Amino acid sequence: MTENGNGEHDKEHDGETRGDTGGSEAGTGAGRARRIAAVRGVERVLSAAPAAALTVGERLASLAADAAGSRELELPLDVYGDGHGVVGELERRVAELLGMEAAAFFPTGTMAQQVALRCWAGRTGSPVVALHPMSHLERDERGAYAQVSGLRAVHPTHAPRLPTAGEIRDLAEPFGTLAVELPLVRAGYALPTWEELVAVVEAARERDAVVHFDGARLWESAPHFGVGLAELAGLADSVYVSFYKALGGISGAALAGPAELVEEARAWRHRYGGDVFQQWPAALSALAGLERELPRLPAYAAHAKVVAGALEEGFRAAGVPWFRVLPRIPQTHQFQVWLPYPPEVLAEAGLSLAEEARISLFGGWYASEVPGLSLCDMTIASSALVWTPEAVVEAVGAFFARVAPGAGGAG
Repeated sequence: MTENGNGEHDKEHDGETRGDTGGSEAGTGAGRARRIAAVRGVERVLSAAPAAALTVGERLASLAADAAGSRELELPLDVYGDGHGVVGELERRVAELLGMEAAAFFPTGTMAQQVALRCWAGRTGSPVVALHPMSHLERDERGAYAQVSGLRAVHPTHAPRLPTAGEIRDLAEPFGTLAVELPLVRAGYALPTWEELVAVVEAARERDAVVHFDGARLWESAPHFGVGLAELAGLADSVYVSFYKALGGISGAALAGPAELVEEARAWRHRYGGDVFQQWPAALSALAGLERELPRLPAYAAHAKVVAGALEEGFRAAGVPWFRVLPRIPQTHQFQVWLPYPPEVLAEAGLSLAEEARISLFGGWYASEVPGLSLCDMTIASSALVWTPEAVVEAVGAFFARVAPGAGGAG
């Protein structure tokens, strides 16, 4: 998978900021305008609609509607992350949900993770972090753990999956922190079994290491494990969670863990420039997401399995020469689709489908590291629940009717 010139691949790759109308012309003014117009005109959306298609007025109206009648409106405004008002309420709610002693709000997940790793390095006395080379920490934060925090990484495995307990035990050098991304997004939103995850954590403890969960998508991972959020988060010493991905918030993240660690993290948040004067809009939207979206995530994950199977059926019916749904049975409400066509070909087909049939089917398409193959991230949320398998198969056929014959780049 490729990054753009600013190293901001993850902002696009997450599948939440683009629909299947992206492509080579998307960066131009005309291309962006066409894409947004197409997204705004669709009547049926399979993969979650892009937030970028909203206007400021629409987002503001949505926030006001979510907050209408809530008791948070009576709380005072936050000031420089002082833990009062709506931000403090969000922190308390997250700590409670995750079964942690405390939580601190951060403007970005990147900052939350860097602070967590830095705090643990000071406490363990080791600057070495064991992490997967495909993880967000390694691929999408411009080497921040090394450049900003002076840490060093070791890789338990290079396989496109989370490390095993044996690989943790067999690491050739000591490490202070094991960072586990749940799910491992670049490997197709891959999750281990509950037993495998418990064993990995136990192996890290045997190495006298602490465990940090990169839980940007922890909310939607719990149904796969068949446990509650507190039990899942309780395996780790600290957990970072995102508010703008599955929960649909404006922005922001939280770091949860022991009270002493969180208090130290607040000091580093200040040093990193994270004590924004007021963050109540982001906190208010996060609370709304916890109220509205969190209970729906198990249904989204269940329907993702239905959609994935229907996509495969549709690809076969359309005569697609090669395809892959990864994982074949999704483990969360997100998964990847790989097809043997250039991304601009698939993006144009998606744009035409949106404009002519008012259907948005896929997420944004990206060139893979394998020439001729493209991939997209599918996010199955509320708009997808009305889609039957038959409707998915039919839409796939309509999509490929708009792919020019001979446009494939791989077989």
